[in-house]
Amino acid sequence: MNWSSKIIYHKNEQRIAIYFEKNIQLIDRIKQFEGAKWSQTLKAWHVPDNEVNRIRFKVVPLPHSIPSPEGIENITKFKQWLKSKRYSESTISTYSEALKSFLIFYREKSIATITNEDIVVYNNEFILKNNLSASYQNQVANAIKLFFATVLETKIEIDKIHRPKREKVLPNVLSKEEVKLILNAHSNIKHKTMLSMIYSCGLRCGELLALQPVHIDSKRNIVLLKNSKGKKDRITPLSPKVLEMLRTYYTLYKPKTYLFEGNKPGNPYDARSLQQVLKQALNKTKITKPVTLHWLRHSYATHLLESGTDLRYIQELLGHNSCKTTEIYTHVSTKNIQQIKSPFDDL
Repeated sequence: MNWSSKIIYHKNEQRIAIYFEKNIQLIDRIKQFEGAKWSQTLKAWHVPDNEVNRIRFKVVPLPHSIPSPEGIENITKFKQWLKSKRYSESTISTYSEALKSFLIFYREKSIATITNEDIVVYNNEFILKNNLSASYQNQVANAIKLFFATVLETKIEIDKIHRPKREKVLPNVLSKEEVKLILNAHSNIKHKTMLSMIYSCGLRCGELLALQPVHIDSKRNIVLLKNSKGKKDRITPLSPKVLEMLRTYYTLYKPKTYLFEGNKPGNPYDARSLQQVLKQALNKTKITKPVTLHWLRHSYATHLLESGTDLRYIQELLGHNSCKTTEIYTHVSTKNIQQIKSPFDDL
Protein backbone atom coordinates (compact mmCIF):
# COMPACT_ATOMS: atom_id res chain seq x y z
CA MET A 1 0.00 0.00 0.00
CA ASN A 2 1.50 3.30 -1.15
CA TRP A 3 0.74 6.22 1.09
CA SER A 4 2.46 9.37 2.27
CA SER A 5 2.05 11.83 5.09
CA LYS A 6 3.11 15.33 5.94
CA ILE A 7 2.49 18.10 8.45
CA ILE A 8 0.02 20.72 7.22
CA TYR A 9 -1.81 23.80 8.48
CA HIS A 10 -5.55 23.28 7.99
CA LYS A 11 -8.22 25.61 9.34
CA ASN A 12 -5.70 27.33 11.62
CA GLU A 13 -4.49 24.07 13.14
CA GLN A 14 -1.33 22.02 12.62
CA ARG A 15 -2.37 18.54 11.44
CA ILE A 16 -0.91 15.44 9.79
CA ALA A 17 -2.33 14.74 6.33
CA ILE A 18 -2.35 11.18 4.97
CA TYR A 19 -2.47 10.69 1.20
CA PHE A 20 -3.31 7.40 -0.51
CA GLU A 21 -5.43 5.90 -3.27
CA LYS A 22 -8.95 5.02 -2.15
CA ASN A 23 -8.86 1.94 0.07
CA ILE A 24 -11.88 1.00 2.20
CA GLN A 25 -9.87 -0.99 4.76
CA LEU A 26 -7.38 1.84 5.33
CA ILE A 27 -10.19 4.40 5.59
CA ASP A 28 -11.92 2.25 8.22
CA ARG A 29 -8.66 2.06 10.20
CA ILE A 30 -8.03 5.82 10.06
CA LYS A 31 -11.61 6.52 11.17
CA GLN A 32 -10.81 4.75 14.43
CA PHE A 33 -8.09 7.25 15.34
CA GLU A 34 -9.18 10.05 17.66
CA GLY A 35 -9.71 13.34 15.83
CA ALA A 36 -9.45 11.83 12.32
CA LYS A 37 -11.26 13.90 9.68
CA TRP A 38 -11.71 13.88 5.91
CA SER A 39 -11.03 17.12 4.01
CA GLN A 40 -12.78 17.56 0.68
CA THR A 41 -10.52 20.54 0.01
CA LEU A 42 -7.29 18.65 0.63
CA LYS A 43 -8.64 15.36 -0.79
CA ALA A 44 -7.00 13.67 2.19
CA TRP A 45 -7.62 12.35 5.67
CA HIS A 46 -5.93 14.28 8.47
CA VAL A 47 -5.30 13.61 12.16
CA PRO A 48 -4.04 15.70 15.11
CA ASP A 49 -0.32 16.46 15.05
CA ASN A 50 1.08 14.71 18.11
CA GLU A 51 3.96 12.37 18.91
CA VAL A 52 1.82 9.21 18.69
CA ASN A 53 0.53 10.08 15.22
CA ARG A 54 3.97 11.18 14.03
CA ILE A 55 5.31 7.74 14.89
CA ARG A 56 2.21 5.97 13.59
CA PHE A 57 2.34 7.69 10.19
CA LYS A 58 6.15 7.98 10.03
CA VAL A 59 6.13 11.76 9.81
CA VAL A 60 9.50 13.45 9.61
CA PRO A 61 9.29 16.70 11.63
CA LEU A 62 9.61 19.82 9.55
CA PRO A 63 12.47 22.16 10.42
CA HIS A 64 11.48 24.23 13.43
CA SER A 65 8.26 22.28 13.97
CA ILE A 66 8.86 21.90 17.70
CA PRO A 67 9.67 24.55 20.32
CA SER A 68 13.08 24.81 21.99
CA PRO A 69 13.66 22.77 25.18
CA GLU A 70 12.96 25.97 27.13
CA GLY A 71 9.72 26.42 25.19
CA ILE A 72 8.60 22.84 25.85
CA GLU A 73 9.29 23.26 29.57
CA ASN A 74 7.26 26.46 29.73
CA ILE A 75 4.36 25.02 27.74
CA THR A 76 4.24 22.20 30.31
CA LYS A 77 4.18 24.75 33.15
CA PHE A 78 1.42 26.67 31.36
CA LYS A 79 -0.69 23.50 31.01
CA GLN A 80 -0.21 22.73 34.69
CA TRP A 81 -1.33 26.24 35.63
CA LEU A 82 -4.43 25.96 33.42
CA LYS A 83 -5.29 22.58 34.94
CA SER A 84 -4.88 23.93 38.47
CA LYS A 85 -7.37 26.69 37.59
CA ARG A 86 -9.75 24.00 36.26
CA TYR A 87 -9.87 25.26 32.70
CA SER A 88 -11.68 22.83 30.38
CA GLU A 89 -9.63 20.27 28.43
CA SER A 90 -10.71 22.00 25.22
CA THR A 91 -9.42 25.39 26.41
CA ILE A 92 -6.17 23.88 27.71
CA SER A 93 -5.57 22.25 24.33
CA THR A 94 -6.45 25.39 22.37
CA TYR A 95 -4.29 27.72 24.48
CA SER A 96 -1.28 25.41 24.73
CA GLU A 97 -1.29 24.74 20.96
CA ALA A 98 -1.57 28.47 20.25
CA LEU A 99 1.35 29.20 22.58
CA LYS A 100 3.30 26.34 21.02
CA SER A 101 2.91 27.90 17.56
CA PHE A 102 4.23 31.20 18.89
CA LEU A 103 7.19 29.63 20.70
CA ILE A 104 8.12 27.55 17.63
CA PHE A 105 8.36 30.80 15.66
CA TYR A 106 10.82 32.13 18.30
CA ARG A 107 12.54 28.83 19.10
CA GLU A 108 15.98 30.42 18.62
CA LYS A 109 15.22 33.24 21.05
CA SER A 110 15.22 33.19 24.84
CA ILE A 111 11.63 33.56 26.07
CA ALA A 112 12.71 36.14 28.64
CA THR A 113 13.84 38.47 25.84
CA ILE A 114 10.55 38.36 23.86
CA THR A 115 8.89 41.78 23.59
CA ASN A 116 5.62 43.23 22.29
CA GLU A 117 7.36 44.02 19.01
CA ASP A 118 8.05 40.30 18.54
CA ILE A 119 4.31 39.62 18.78
CA VAL A 120 3.64 42.16 16.01
CA VAL A 121 6.30 40.48 13.85
CA TYR A 122 4.75 37.06 14.51
CA ASN A 123 1.30 38.35 13.49
CA ASN A 124 2.66 39.73 10.23
CA GLU A 125 5.24 37.10 9.32
CA PHE A 126 3.32 33.99 10.36
CA ILE A 127 -0.42 34.55 10.83
CA LEU A 128 -1.02 37.02 8.00
CA LYS A 129 1.52 35.44 5.66
CA ASN A 130 -0.20 32.04 6.05
CA ASN A 131 -3.69 33.57 5.70
CA LEU A 132 -4.73 32.33 9.14
CA SER A 133 -7.98 33.71 10.50
CA ALA A 134 -8.58 36.57 12.89
CA SER A 135 -10.16 34.11 15.34
CA TYR A 136 -6.92 32.09 15.42
CA GLN A 137 -4.93 35.30 15.92
CA ASN A 138 -7.25 36.12 18.80
CA GLN A 139 -6.65 32.68 20.36
CA VAL A 140 -2.90 33.22 20.18
CA ALA A 141 -3.23 36.69 21.74
CA ASN A 142 -5.29 35.22 24.60
CA ALA A 143 -2.77 32.43 25.15
CA ILE A 144 0.24 34.77 25.08
CA LYS A 145 -1.41 37.20 27.48
CA LEU A 146 -2.31 34.49 29.96
CA PHE A 147 1.07 32.77 29.70
CA PHE A 148 3.16 35.88 30.26
CA ALA A 149 0.83 37.17 32.98
CA THR A 150 0.90 33.95 35.00
CA VAL A 151 3.98 31.85 34.23
CA LEU A 152 6.71 34.29 33.27
CA GLU A 153 8.00 37.73 34.21
CA THR A 154 9.35 39.25 31.02
CA LYS A 155 9.57 42.45 29.00
CA ILE A 156 6.05 41.85 27.67
CA GLU A 157 3.57 44.60 28.54
CA ILE A 158 0.42 42.56 28.93
CA ASP A 159 -2.07 45.39 28.40
CA LYS A 160 -0.41 46.36 25.13
CA ILE A 161 -0.90 42.99 23.45
CA HIS A 162 -3.57 43.85 20.91
CA ARG A 163 -6.22 41.58 19.50
CA PRO A 164 -7.31 41.74 15.86
CA LYS A 165 -10.31 43.90 15.05
CA ARG A 166 -13.40 41.81 15.65
CA GLU A 167 -15.13 40.65 12.48
CA LYS A 168 -18.80 41.64 12.39
CA VAL A 169 -20.27 38.33 11.26
CA LEU A 170 -24.00 37.87 11.70
CA PRO A 171 -25.32 34.51 12.93
CA ASN A 172 -27.02 32.28 10.38
CA VAL A 173 -30.75 31.96 10.98
CA LEU A 174 -33.43 29.73 9.50
CA SER A 175 -37.08 30.65 9.06
CA LYS A 176 -39.66 28.88 11.22
CA GLU A 177 -40.86 27.06 8.11
CA GLU A 178 -37.34 25.75 7.40
CA VAL A 179 -36.89 24.65 11.02
CA LYS A 180 -40.20 22.80 10.87
CA LEU A 181 -39.15 20.97 7.69
CA ILE A 182 -35.85 19.89 9.28
CA LEU A 183 -37.40 18.73 12.55
CA ASN A 184 -40.11 16.74 10.75
CA ALA A 185 -37.74 15.16 8.22
CA HIS A 186 -36.83 12.16 10.39
CA SER A 187 -39.27 9.38 11.23
CA ASN A 188 -36.71 7.98 13.72
CA ILE A 189 -37.93 9.25 17.12
CA LYS A 190 -34.39 9.45 18.54
CA HIS A 191 -33.07 11.61 15.72
CA LYS A 192 -36.20 13.74 15.69
CA THR A 193 -36.03 14.32 19.47
CA MET A 194 -32.35 15.28 19.48
CA LEU A 195 -32.78 17.93 16.77
CA SER A 196 -36.02 19.17 18.37
CA MET A 197 -34.32 19.64 21.75
CA ILE A 198 -31.44 21.63 20.25
CA TYR A 199 -33.90 24.06 18.66
CA SER A 200 -36.59 24.13 21.36
CA CYS A 201 -34.08 24.70 24.19
CA GLY A 202 -31.38 26.64 22.29
CA LEU A 203 -28.73 24.06 23.17
CA ARG A 204 -25.16 23.74 22.04
CA CYS A 205 -24.32 20.32 20.58
CA GLY A 206 -22.13 19.43 23.60
CA GLU A 207 -24.86 20.46 26.02
CA LEU A 208 -27.37 18.11 24.41
CA LEU A 209 -24.96 15.16 24.42
CA ALA A 210 -24.05 15.74 28.10
CA LEU A 211 -27.68 15.57 29.24
CA GLN A 212 -28.74 12.78 31.58
CA PRO A 213 -32.31 11.64 32.25
CA VAL A 214 -32.17 13.23 35.73
CA HIS A 215 -31.65 16.63 34.09
CA ILE A 216 -35.19 16.58 32.69
CA ASP A 217 -37.61 18.02 35.25
CA SER A 218 -41.02 17.03 33.90
CA LYS A 219 -42.83 18.49 36.93
CA ARG A 220 -41.58 22.01 36.29
CA ASN A 221 -41.09 21.63 32.52
CA ILE A 222 -37.43 22.65 32.60
CA VAL A 223 -34.08 21.22 31.50
CA LEU A 224 -31.11 21.55 33.86
CA LEU A 225 -27.85 22.13 32.01
CA LYS A 226 -24.93 21.15 34.23
CA ASN A 227 -21.42 22.53 33.86
CA SER A 228 -22.05 24.12 30.46
CA LYS A 229 -19.65 26.45 28.65
CA GLY A 230 -17.77 28.55 31.20
CA LYS A 231 -18.50 25.90 33.86
CA LYS A 232 -21.94 27.39 34.52
CA ASP A 233 -25.21 25.65 35.33
CA ARG A 234 -28.40 27.05 33.87
CA ILE A 235 -32.00 26.05 33.22
CA THR A 236 -34.07 26.35 30.08
CA PRO A 237 -37.82 25.84 29.52
CA LEU A 238 -38.92 22.45 28.17
CA SER A 239 -41.69 22.49 25.59
CA PRO A 240 -44.63 20.22 26.54
CA LYS A 241 -44.58 18.89 22.95
CA VAL A 242 -40.90 17.97 23.31
CA LEU A 243 -41.61 16.39 26.71
CA GLU A 244 -44.12 14.05 25.02
CA MET A 245 -41.47 13.17 22.41
CA LEU A 246 -38.98 12.47 25.20
CA ARG A 247 -41.41 10.14 26.96
CA THR A 248 -41.98 8.16 23.76
CA TYR A 249 -38.25 8.06 23.07
CA TYR A 250 -37.39 7.00 26.64
CA THR A 251 -39.91 4.13 26.55
CA LEU A 252 -38.37 2.79 23.33
CA TYR A 253 -34.65 3.27 24.06
CA LYS A 254 -34.36 3.20 27.87
CA PRO A 255 -31.01 5.07 28.07
CA LYS A 256 -28.81 4.13 31.03
CA THR A 257 -26.43 7.01 31.78
CA TYR A 258 -26.88 9.70 29.15
CA LEU A 259 -30.19 10.84 27.75
CA PHE A 260 -28.94 10.16 24.22
CA GLU A 261 -26.49 7.29 23.94
CA GLY A 262 -24.57 5.77 21.03
CA ASN A 263 -24.29 2.11 20.10
CA LYS A 264 -22.57 1.33 23.40
CA PRO A 265 -24.94 1.70 26.38
CA GLY A 266 -23.64 4.19 28.92
CA ASN A 267 -21.64 6.20 26.35
CA PRO A 268 -22.90 9.55 25.01
CA TYR A 269 -24.03 9.89 21.40
CA ASP A 270 -21.19 10.90 19.08
CA ALA A 271 -21.12 14.55 17.96
CA ARG A 272 -20.12 13.63 14.41
CA SER A 273 -23.02 11.18 14.20
CA LEU A 274 -25.36 13.97 15.29
CA GLN A 275 -24.02 16.15 12.47
CA GLN A 276 -24.87 13.30 10.10
CA VAL A 277 -28.41 13.18 11.51
CA LEU A 278 -28.81 16.85 10.58
CA LYS A 279 -27.25 16.27 7.16
CA GLN A 280 -29.70 13.46 6.43
CA ALA A 281 -32.60 15.73 7.44
CA LEU A 282 -31.35 18.45 5.08
CA ASN A 283 -31.11 15.96 2.22
CA LYS A 284 -34.72 14.96 2.78
CA THR A 285 -35.95 18.56 2.87
CA LYS A 286 -33.90 19.67 -0.17
CA ILE A 287 -32.63 22.66 1.84
CA THR A 288 -29.31 23.55 0.20
CA LYS A 289 -28.04 26.03 2.81
CA PRO A 290 -24.89 24.85 4.67
CA VAL A 291 -26.90 24.40 7.89
CA THR A 292 -25.07 23.33 11.07
CA LEU A 293 -26.46 22.33 14.45
CA HIS A 294 -25.54 25.77 15.80
CA TRP A 295 -27.87 27.36 13.24
CA LEU A 296 -30.76 25.81 15.21
CA ARG A 297 -29.54 27.57 18.38
CA HIS A 298 -29.21 30.87 16.50
CA SER A 299 -32.71 30.40 15.07
CA TYR A 300 -34.14 29.69 18.54
CA ALA A 301 -32.72 32.97 19.89
CA THR A 302 -33.86 35.01 16.87
CA HIS A 303 -37.37 33.56 16.89
CA LEU A 304 -37.67 34.30 20.62
CA LEU A 305 -36.65 37.92 19.96
CA GLU A 306 -39.12 38.23 17.10
CA SER A 307 -41.92 36.91 19.32
CA GLY A 308 -41.25 39.70 21.84
CA THR A 309 -39.07 37.94 24.46
CA ASP A 310 -36.90 40.40 26.40
CA LEU A 311 -33.23 40.31 25.38
CA ARG A 312 -32.15 39.85 29.03
CA TYR A 313 -34.15 36.61 29.27
CA ILE A 314 -32.66 35.37 26.01
CA GLN A 315 -29.19 36.08 27.42
CA GLU A 316 -29.98 33.90 30.44
CA LEU A 317 -31.49 31.12 28.32
CA LEU A 318 -28.43 30.96 26.06
CA GLY A 319 -25.94 31.19 28.92
CA HIS A 320 -24.16 34.28 27.58
CA ASN A 321 -21.84 36.15 29.96
CA SER A 322 -22.30 39.47 28.21
CA CYS A 323 -25.45 41.08 26.84
CA LYS A 324 -23.31 42.25 23.90
CA THR A 325 -23.07 38.64 22.72
CA THR A 326 -26.86 38.33 22.74
CA GLU A 327 -27.43 41.72 21.11
CA ILE A 328 -26.12 40.38 17.80
CA TYR A 329 -29.51 38.71 17.29
CA THR A 330 -31.14 42.11 17.03
CA HIS A 331 -29.25 42.53 13.74
CA VAL A 332 -30.77 39.41 12.17
CA SER A 333 -34.31 39.76 13.52
CA THR A 334 -36.61 40.68 10.62
CA LYS A 335 -39.68 41.63 12.68
CA ASN A 336 -39.25 45.39 12.29
CA ILE A 337 -37.26 45.37 9.05
CA GLN A 338 -40.07 43.60 7.18
CA GLN A 339 -42.43 46.43 8.11
CA ILE A 340 -40.27 49.01 6.36
CA LYS A 341 -41.61 49.94 2.96
CA SER A 342 -39.04 50.27 0.19
CA PRO A 343 -39.12 53.62 -1.71
CA PHE A 344 -38.97 51.48 -4.85
CA ASP A 345 -42.65 50.57 -4.27
CA ASP A 346 -43.64 54.24 -4.68
CA LEU A 347 -41.93 54.70 -8.04
